[in-house]
Amino acid sequence: MTAALRYLAADVREMVVEQLQYRELLIRMTERDLRVRYKQSVMGVGWALGVPLVNTLLFSVIFTRVAPVATDVPYPLFAVVGLVAWNMFAGSLRSAVVSLTSNATLVSKVYFPRELFPISGVVVACVDGAIAATLVLALMAWYGVGLTPAILFLPVVVLVQIVFTIAVSLILAMGNLFYRDVKYLIEVVLTVWMFATAVVFPIAPIGGRLGVMLRLNPMTSIIEAYRTVLFRGELPELAHFAGTAGAAIALMACAWIVFHRAEFRFAERV
Repeated sequence: MTAALRYLAADVREMVVEQLQYRELLIRMTERDLRVRYKQSVMGVGWALGVPLVNTLLFSVIFTRVAPVATDVPYPLFAVVGLVAWNMFAGSLRSAVVSLTSNATLVSKVYFPRELFPISGVVVACVDGAIAATLVLALMAWYGVGLTPAILFLPVVVLVQIVFTIAVSLILAMGNLFYRDVKYLIEVVLTVWMFATAVVFPIAPIGGRLGVMLRLNPMTSIIEAYRTVLFRGELPELAHFAGTAGAAIALMACAWIVFHRAEFRFAERV
């Protein structure tokens, strides 16, 4: 057991050192992906604001007029936080799932840590999320919801989401390389996952086994943490959020190690 742990620690240390050595490449890849995303686009980075704004308006009509739900803040404000966080997560996964197969030449002919491809997609989605966060601040000002000292915990929530997103991104990127069906299934999975998460409706009234399952969803815990910090001026329930953070870290460690050890097979699969 001790020898296995030492081997595992050495493996992790090697991966971390590699990331530091190739950090400049990650920056260049991210810049390239950002340019490609907004090249010849009329709205440019405005799309990062437009998508959550339109979705917020749409769900506001549904959940305030058609099927009203009770929320502790005005519904548009409730929805926009969930949508911005979710779009950052979903956008990362959409980029990650094809990140290796769409860069077949680089994967097969040049050596560098292949995890840079899905991680670059996550960074690009975080840039979009940072732009979209200005919409959240604007709506908070509109509805008179001020910032509190609890905002200092917000970077922790963001970090946990990034860790969890990288973990799932590595799994999807590797999975699509070996089984090309993954890229077709991801949209179905994301649609189901969104409605299994507290993105556009509160889960507090949902009880029974369904309520338990929704609360065990890591993205539910993360999105609820955003709302608790921003709107209620409180820290999230620390025991539950610590469990989510621990699960995210464990998943990323496992996904990263499996990804790293499978890299030698990537060239023959692209």
